[in-house]
Amino acid sequence: MNLRESCLPPGWYPQKPDEIRQFLAIDARDTASGTTAGTAQAAIAPHAGWYYSGKIAARAMASLNRNIETLVVIGGHLPAGRPPLFAMEDAVSTPLGAMTINTALRAVLYQTLGGAEDRFPDNTVEVLLPMARFFFPNASLLWLRLPASPASFDAGKAIAAASAGLQQTTAVLASADLTHYGPHYRFTPKGTGAEALRWVQEVNDRRFIDAVQSGNPAAVLERDETDNSCCSTGAVLGAMGFAAALNAGPARLLEYGTSAGKSGTEIPDSFVGYAAITF
Repeated sequence: MNLRESCLPPGWYPQKPDEIRQFLAIDARDTASGTTAGTAQAAIAPHAGWYYSGKIAARAMASLNRNIETLVVIGGHLPAGRPPLFAMEDAVSTPLGAMTINTALRAVLYQTLGGAEDRFPDNTVEVLLPMARFFFPNASLLWLRLPASPASFDAGKAIAAASAGLQQTTAVLASADLTHYGPHYRFTPKGTGAEALRWVQEVNDRRFIDAVQSGNPAAVLERDETDNSCCSTGAVLGAMGFAAALNAGPARLLEYGTSAGKSGTEIPDSFVGYAAITF
């Protein structure tokens, strides 16, 4: 079996199975008002190290329907003009054991979307794989990365069509962080301190979340391009397109936070926004 090995160094997520299970067991639920745990068809989760965003990511993943055959994890870090990237191995490695890749679904989508092989080290998919193995122990995986382009919304629809054509049940998890703010990211329109944090939380990230909830892919792209409010917009568009194809209904915000919350009472100069969104 051709196995895709981990490329992230220790520190991104726990390396021992017991540590992963302990971290995730208390978050294997979705308590959002009006949403039943384990029924969503698509979700958006952050992709930072688990210390910063793992609990928010777990909220998103726990909201998905567990009775599926394949989980499609869509990453990003791809600008417009790049082709969709697929992991071409037979399985991926996680500390909880290997997760088999759905090669039949991959073959259909690779041809339909004009894909290319993902040969690059990247955190957006891998950091979520131990969670995927925990929440979906009997499901196969599709590893995909999509560019920040309107075509990625159509790619989400293509995932739904290909799954239906193969008579397979599928859910989609998009991997995306929100505003990267501060000198470290060369983005400081509101200076630093409490005012900067408030602006990111209540204005910049809020506008992006509102765009996702509108269901309008053009609005999502515009917010990202105008506000620098999302990392891996292509993944978000893919989840939106998949949800739209299945008439999943409007997106719901399950949880929001920032890495600033991990710094105690002192507000760091640089921080990142995170959201768990479900369809």
